Amino acid sequence: MAENGRTPAAKKRAADATADAEQEPAAASRKRAALGDITNLPNPTAVPAKGGGGGTAKKTKVKVVGESTAAASAPSTAAEEGGDRGVDPSTCGAYGPDIFRYLRNMEMELKRRPLPDYIEKVQNDMSPNMRGILVDWMVGVAEKYQLVSDTLYRSISYIDRFLSSNALCSQKLKLLGVSAMLISSKYEEVEPPHIKDFRYMTDDSYTKEEVVQMEEDILKALDFELGNPTIRTFLRRFSTVAQEGHKTMNLKLEFLGYYLAELSLLDYACVKFLPSVVAASVTCLARFIVQPNTHPWTSSLQRYSGYTMKDLKESVQIIHDLYLGRRGGSLQAVREKYKQHKFKWVAVMPSPPDIPASYFKDVNK
Repeated sequence: MAENGRTPAAKKRAADATADAEQEPAAASRKRAALGDITNLPNPTAVPAKGGGGGTAKKTKVKVVGESTAAASAPSTAAEEGGDRGVDPSTCGAYGPDIFRYLRNMEMELKRRPLPDYIEKVQNDMSPNMRGILVDWMVGVAEKYQLVSDTLYRSISYIDRFLSSNALCSQKLKLLGVSAMLISSKYEEVEPPHIKDFRYMTDDSYTKEEVVQMEEDILKALDFELGNPTIRTFLRRFSTVAQEGHKTMNLKLEFLGYYLAELSLLDYACVKFLPSVVAASVTCLARFIVQPNTHPWTSSLQRYSGYTMKDLKESVQIIHDLYLGRRGGSLQAVREKYKQHKFKWVAVMPSPPDIPASYFKDVNK
């Protein structure tokens, strides 16, 4: 007879139950990590970019406007070694530098880049103003359906790439916009809006069949290459380093970066810049607006991004003009969006009219 009237099998079950009970508190204390993102204007001074390119991608080194003169494989920094782990997988630990190099190489591939002057070279019934109005309207659509920011950035990237190889009449620009956003929503959103929702935003100007056909045309034009990095991809990385010196998260600095990045989407002159250049430029400009008497580009930002202030000068000045309303002042969707309390009213923050020329000298290495 077993000791204490318990068989060996019963004793084993009791031991297993005790072990499970001891593990339950530890399991209950673990929390599931959630990934999320809370978040009609003339363009009279936009200057057409010189040069061009496009067509079939070739295995040649192409100098892209705004490409950094510093090494793309910048040395790792404290942020790359885990300073912002838990925020974005691409910035975590030993993986960060390799992922960053991969994204930088990907953004420079010709098949993922729009022509910097596609309106002049390809389009016959479109102007920079029309593009700005379309983008401004799409910002309102994304806000209406509470789409994540990546959906908006990706949509506009698809539009610029499509228009780089396909002439389109101006009456179909909204059709292109909603179809691009439909594709992007399927790529990014957990519950993307339906075709009927996007048609509603165009006052049912297009049929379901027309939207589906345009969706197919975009996918074919992009050769189903949908995963290119966007401005927001790099902005996540740079904004973490921009917070250095702040004991707590500076939400105004973060939201200001988002605002400046969305303003850049409006201006055709920014199409020629690499996404990483725009992301670095808005990070620099946000720091300048928050603290105009402090040099906005630190040695850490220079090492981490691979860009010097000299690399960013043109893009920073264009985006600063957008912020002050000296460019695209009649486009209001982005400006109204960031006048809200949830974005700390960053759209009404004052800024000096000019950026000191001394700031565009390289910081000490």
